[in-house]
Amino acid sequence: MASVLLPIAEGFEELEAVALIDVMRRGGIEVRVVYLEDETHGALVTGANGITVQADMSIKNIISEDFDMMVLPGGWDGTYALAENERVIELVQEFKEKKIIGAMCAAPFVLKKAGVLGNDYTCYPGAKEEIDHPGYRADAKVVTDGNVITSQGPGTAVCFGLVIVERLVGVESMQAVKDGMLLDYC
Repeated sequence: MASVLLPIAEGFEELEAVALIDVMRRGGIEVRVVYLEDETHGALVTGANGITVQADMSIKNIISEDFDMMVLPGGWDGTYALAENERVIELVQEFKEKKIIGAMCAAPFVLKKAGVLGNDYTCYPGAKEEIDHPGYRADAKVVTDGNVITSQGPGTAVCFGLVIVERLVGVESMQAVKDGMLLDYC
């Protein structure tokens, strides 16, 4: 079974994280939600809109070899916390070397900080200036550049999740999830 690591930090974008987790799990992917070891509330992490999500485990217990992909949801406060976390940066770099990395909304900022953002990417339009990296594509909901996949924001989270399902599990599984969710816009 394919497996994905999804770290969240205080101020993450809830719609992105939950939509990604839901779509990937519908597609048969094991998703592990992890919190940062320096978070004050441990496994309970509150997002940008006051919704609290319970993470599965601390990022300090993560071994990259146990996962096929790492996916970062956005939300500026969560993104800044991920970008400042040494273990997150190490994992992003490890995943870029051998596996697949995904980021959406503001989270491509973390990829840039880690030095792994590809030539082509997308992000939340308001994050483009802060990411300050050539190759920005405003014309696509999801951009794949080798082993780096990026997406724009909350409204594109389901489409992003479907791209991940297709990449990790296959087109048949992706189509089954898409049909089951009555999606015709991705």
